[in-house]
Amino acid sequence: MSVSGRKALRGARRVVVKIGTNALTSTTGRFNREHFEALGHDLLWAAQGRELVVVSSGAIALGVERLALPSRPKDIPGKQACAAVGQSRLMQAYEETFGREGRAVAQVLLTHEDVQERRRYLNVKHTLARLLDAGVVPVINENDTVSVDELKFGDNDTLAGLVAGVVEADALVLLSDVEGLFTADPRRDDTARLMESVESVTPEVLALAGGTSSGVGTGGMTTKVRAAGQVSELGIPCVITSGAVPGRLRAVLEGEPVGTLFEPSGGRRSARTAWIAHALRPRGRIQVDAGAREAIVQHKRSLLPSGVRGVDGDFGRGDPVDLVDGTGQAFARGLSAYDANELRRIAGHHSSDIEGVLGYRYLDEAVHRDDLAVL
Repeated sequence: MSVSGRKALRGARRVVVKIGTNALTSTTGRFNREHFEALGHDLLWAAQGRELVVVSSGAIALGVERLALPSRPKDIPGKQACAAVGQSRLMQAYEETFGREGRAVAQVLLTHEDVQERRRYLNVKHTLARLLDAGVVPVINENDTVSVDELKFGDNDTLAGLVAGVVEADALVLLSDVEGLFTADPRRDDTARLMESVESVTPEVLALAGGTSSGVGTGGMTTKVRAAGQVSELGIPCVITSGAVPGRLRAVLEGEPVGTLFEPSGGRRSARTAWIAHALRPRGRIQVDAGAREAIVQHKRSLLPSGVRGVDGDFGRGDPVDLVDGTGQAFARGLSAYDANELRRIAGHHSSDIEGVLGYRYLDEAVHRDDLAVL
C-alpha cells in the first residue's frame, strides 16, 4: 500500500463523493433512513474545511418506496416515473442533513448530452465552480426522468468520474456496499483478499471486477474500477470502500488504510483530452494501419489520410470517432476533421492529394493531434 498516497488524501481540499443506491437502501431495496443519518454525519464532517460534491443515487429507489411498488420497474417509463417521484424526496433528505449546519445544497441533474457537447460541458463546469465558490454542496444525479439509452451515463460511477474531472477534484471516493476490490469474488472464494492499493488499471485488474448482483443499483465493480482508472489519468486518487459502514468516508479522508486506493498515474491528461477520452461517445470508427498507430501512440502525431484503411459509421465533421487497429481494437479517440464519406474518398491518399480528390481541403490531417486522446 502506498503510504504517501494515503497521506495525500488528508490534504484533499476538493472531494467528490459518490453514494450508490446500495449504500442508501436496505436489503429489500427500501430507503434506509437510519443509515442515511449516519452517512449524513460523515458528509457534514467532510464538508468542514473542504469543498464537497456529492454524486448520489437513490431517486428511483425512493420513488419505488413512495409509490408502494413491490419492486423496481424494469421498463424505462416505469423507472422514469419513480425517478420523478423520488428525486424530490432525495433532495429533501440532503437539504435536511446539510441544513442542520446551515449549509446550502444544490440539485444538479445531468444527461450524457450535457457533457458530450463542448459548450454545454463548459457550462456545467462553470456552474459547479460558482456553487463551490459560494460554499454550496452540489448534489448531482443522472436526470433519470428524461434520460433514454442514448443520453444515459448508464451508472453513477461513470458520472462521478466525469464530475471529478470537471471540477478538478483532489480525490474521488466511491461509497457502495462493497469493501473494495478483491483478488477474487469474496462471496464465492474464502481466500479472496482485499487489495489495499492499485497502481494502474490494467486488463488484469479489470478482470478481477465482476458485475452487479443487486436488484436496486445499476453499477457493479467493473464500473467503479473503470471510473477509478479514468480519474487516475487525471492525477486524481480514488478510493472504493463501503458506504454501509459509518465513518468510512472520514477514515478515507484521514488517510486510514480502508477500502482500495487507486493511485494517480504519473502523467496527467489535459482537461480537453480527458473530455475527448471519457466524456464523448464515438459515432464511428476509423481503421488505421500499423504505421499510423505507432505514430499516434508512440510519437503523439496526427492521423493523416494516408494511414486510413477503412471507415465505419455515418459521422459528420467534428464528430467523435474511435481509431482502431488491424484487430479492431480501439486505441484512441478523436474529433474527425472530415465526415465519413469524405474520409472514405481520401483514405490512403497523401495530404497533398486531398484538394484534388474532394475539390477542397479543411486540414491536412484526418484527425489532428490536438483533437486526439490515446485510450
